Amino acid sequence: MRIRIVDAFTDRPFAGNAAGVLLLDADSFPDDTWLQQVATEVNHPETAYAHPLPPGGEADWALRWFTPATEVDMCGHATLATAHVLNTTGTATGTVRFAARCGILITTAHENGTITMDFPTAPLTPVAVPDGISEALGAQVLSAHDTGPHIGDLVVELADERTVRALTPDFAALVAHSKRGIIATAAAEVPSLGYDFVSRGFFPRVGIDEDAVTGSAHTALAPFWSARLGRDELTGLQASARSGLVRTSLRGERTLLTGRAVTVIDGELLAAP
Repeated sequence: MRIRIVDAFTDRPFAGNAAGVLLLDADSFPDDTWLQQVATEVNHPETAYAHPLPPGGEADWALRWFTPATEVDMCGHATLATAHVLNTTGTATGTVRFAARCGILITTAHENGTITMDFPTAPLTPVAVPDGISEALGAQVLSAHDTGPHIGDLVVELADERTVRALTPDFAALVAHSKRGIIATAAAEVPSLGYDFVSRGFFPRVGIDEDAVTGSAHTALAPFWSARLGRDELTGLQASARSGLVRTSLRGERTLLTGRAVTVIDGELLAAP
């Protein structure tokens, strides 16, 4: 069975966010235990599994994602990685529809090498700043927003870009503050550098202390910053050590996420299900 490691939201190897991608020949997924064991072995933030669906339905491929610790409802960078593998191998080109736990997701590969993903916009809800979260992050939280059931993150606004970049969180303390993770964000200090806002994502609850580039979080960051900056077309920089850019386009109940991806490993998985 072929397994590929793809760096997503970047145009060069060893940057962006890494994902394992397995395209399955069967018409169903293997046992959940095997899916989780492979994801744990791969040990990247996400491993994506996809198998083709019969023609004529609402989707072309079924898609699931696993962290090293658990299955998740939505993942942006591993969806981008899967679309990249489908496109670069000629397995599927142009527009591909995926059936996932969060609904139908659509990707479109462009001639310039970018891929645009059509995801549901996260339903942002302002909430009171939780007690202890500023201490857990190590910085004062200005506001907090819940992102709804499929993402399960808490978006927290900080004072400025420098504060976001300097965070050294207490990961054990962060576990109590969201279903999935914490997204810390602030406006870009110098927008002329090519991005409008910065973020960092912390997910110790699902086995990832810090995620390199979190595509799904940008379905919440897009409406958050569009409301503040007055524009529907924005670019976010996730300021992790590997870093990555996500172009966002707010379309009401849908958010378009655009980025690039690079395959860095193409190998064979010997432990078949």
